[in-house]
Amino acid sequence: MSGIAGWVDFERDLTAQAPTVRAMAAALAHRGPDGSGEWIEGHAALAHRHLALTGSGRTGGPALVETEAGRPVAVLTLDGSVTNQVELRRELAAKGHRFTGDDEAEVALHAYLEWGAAFPERLEGLFALAVWDVRRQELLLVRDRLGVKPLCYFLTPSGVVFGSEPKALLAHPAVRPVVDADGLRELFAHSRKPGTGVFRGTREVLPGHTMTVRAPGTGHRRYWSLPARPHTDGLDTTVATVRRLLEEAVATHLRADVPVGAMLSGGIDSSALTALAARRRRAEGGVLRSFSVNFSGYAENFEPHPTMRATPDAPYAALAAEHIGTEHTEILLDTAALADPETHAAALRSQDAPSPLGDMDVSLLLFFEALRGAGITAVLSGETADEVFNGYFWAYDLAHSNSTTFPWVSFERGHDAAAGGLGCSLVDRTLRKELDFMEYADQHYRDALTEVPQVAGESPAERRAREVTYLALTRWAPTHLDRADRMSMAHGVQLRPPFCDRALVEYVYNVPAELKRVNGQEKSLLRAAVADLLPERVLNRPKSAYPTVQEAAYGEFVRHRFGDVAADPAAPVAPLLDAEATRVALGATAAPSGAFAWVERASMEMVLQLNTWLADYGVELRT
Repeated sequence: MSGIAGWVDFERDLTAQAPTVRAMAAALAHRGPDGSGEWIEGHAALAHRHLALTGSGRTGGPALVETEAGRPVAVLTLDGSVTNQVELRRELAAKGHRFTGDDEAEVALHAYLEWGAAFPERLEGLFALAVWDVRRQELLLVRDRLGVKPLCYFLTPSGVVFGSEPKALLAHPAVRPVVDADGLRELFAHSRKPGTGVFRGTREVLPGHTMTVRAPGTGHRRYWSLPARPHTDGLDTTVATVRRLLEEAVATHLRADVPVGAMLSGGIDSSALTALAARRRRAEGGVLRSFSVNFSGYAENFEPHPTMRATPDAPYAALAAEHIGTEHTEILLDTAALADPETHAAALRSQDAPSPLGDMDVSLLLFFEALRGAGITAVLSGETADEVFNGYFWAYDLAHSNSTTFPWVSFERGHDAAAGGLGCSLVDRTLRKELDFMEYADQHYRDALTEVPQVAGESPAERRAREVTYLALTRWAPTHLDRADRMSMAHGVQLRPPFCDRALVEYVYNVPAELKRVNGQEKSLLRAAVADLLPERVLNRPKSAYPTVQEAAYGEFVRHRFGDVAADPAAPVAPLLDAEATRVALGATAAPSGAFAWVERASMEMVLQLNTWLADYGVELRT
C-alpha cells in the first residue's frame, strides 16, 4: 500500500459514503497505480492505493483481522515499508499469530493486536498508517520517526478525515481550500513547523507520534525522540560502528519483490549507499541499477559556487558507477523539458503548494518519471545524510551556525534576492510586513531550541553543535523528505532513505562534531566508513548540492512567463504582487544565469506557482 485515506464519523453510519472515500483514494492514484480498495463499516471508512513492492500483491483492501465468528476485530491501512517485517513476522508467529498472506500491512496489524498502542516502537522503516479498532471504536494514526512518509488530517465536529496528501482531504466535502495568514507564513517562512498545514484546519501527524481519535476527542503521544547520550567510543570504533549500521540499513531497504535501484549523483552519500547495495546484490548473484540526472551542456559550462555547488555531478557519477560496477543510466534533460509549463504545474500538484525551487522540482519530477519508465518502482536515496553527518556548510560556518535563527535561514538572509525569505521578494511589502515572515521563522527557531535534549557536562560548543544537528533533523529534513516523497510518489516510485534508519540516526546524532569532521573535512566520518569502497576522487569530493540550471535560456523562460502574469490585472496572484519589485525584476538587463541564478529566479518561480495554485485549487485567501 502506498496511498492511504479514511474518514471516521462518530455521529453517522458511513456505509453509504463509499463514493466519497473512493474519491479521496482516487486523488492518490499516483501513489498506488497497481490497485485500490476500501473497508467501510459503521463509523469508519479506510481506503488505500496499492503499489506492488512486496508481498502477495493483494489489492483488495486494507488488512483485516476477524474473530472465529467472522466479526472484524481491527483494520489497518499502510503507506510505506516496514523494513523489519521479516523479523516481526517471525516473532509474532512464535506468539501464536497466524497470517493469511505475506504483506507488511498484515504484519503491522498483528503487531498492533499484540502490543496495542505501543506497537509503533516495534516498527522500523518508513511508514504512515491508520488502525481502526472495531472493538474499541477507536482510530490510531501513526507516522514514522523522521516523517519520511506524510500523513495529514482534518478534524470535523464529529470525527476526522485523513490521507497521505492534502489532495485526499480536499476531495472530502468538509475540507475547503482556505488559506489564512498562518498558511501564507508556512508557504514563505522556509522553516516549516512540524504538524502544521497550509490549508486552514489541515494538520499533519507529527513524526515519531501517534494520534488517537475517539468519540470524546483526540490524543497525541510521542513514541520516539532523538536520544541524547554520552559518546564514549573512540574514532576507530565509531567508524566501524557507522559502517556496520549503514550496511544493516541498506540491507533492510533492499528488501522487495521487485528490483530496487539507486540514485547516484557521484557525491559521498549516494555513492556510499550504491557501493554497499551493489556489493550485496553481487553476493546474491545480481547487478544493481543506478541512475543520475544531468542537464544538456551543464558539465561543459558549469560555474562553481563557493558553498553550494563546487563540481558538476556527471563525471563523478560515471566514475563511481564504473568503479562500483552498477548498470548505470544517466537521465539527460534539456531546457525545453525543464521549461515545460505543464511539468511545472505537475510539480505543483505533486506538493499541493507552490514552491520557489522551479527547475529543481521539475528535474526531480522528470527523473522519477524516467525511473518508472525504466521499470524501477523503489530506489535508494541519500536523503538526510547531510543532516545526520553535518554535511551542510551552515552547520559549521560560525556566521550561520551561531546565528539567532535557523542556520539555513541565516544563509538565505545574506543574499539580497532572498533577504526576506526565499521566494518572497515580489510579494507585496505591506502584506509581508503584516504577516512578518521573518519573525514567524525566528519564533519557530526559539521554540524549537526548547526541545533539544541535553547531556550533562557538554561544553557550550558541544551543546551548540547538538542544537544545530537537532534543528537540521527535525526542522530542515522534514521539508526535504516530504518533497522527495511527493516527487517520487507522483510517478509511483517509492523513495527509500537508509540514512533515516533509526539505529544509525540515534548513534551518529550523539557522535561529537569533531569526529564527524576530522581535519575540517565535511562528513569525514562517513567517508572513513566507506573508504575501501570508492575511488579517491569520489571519496574526497566536496559536497555539491542537487543541480540547478545555470544557463540564461531557462532564466529567459521564467522571466517571460513572469512578465505575462505580471501584465495581467486579472491574474489570481495580482493582488499579492509588489508593484515596485515587479518593475525592477522585469527591468533587469539580463535573465538570471550562472551559479546563483536559482536564488535570483526563486521569487519569479514562486509567483508563477502561486498563480497556478490559486487558480487550479480554487484557493480562498483570508488574511
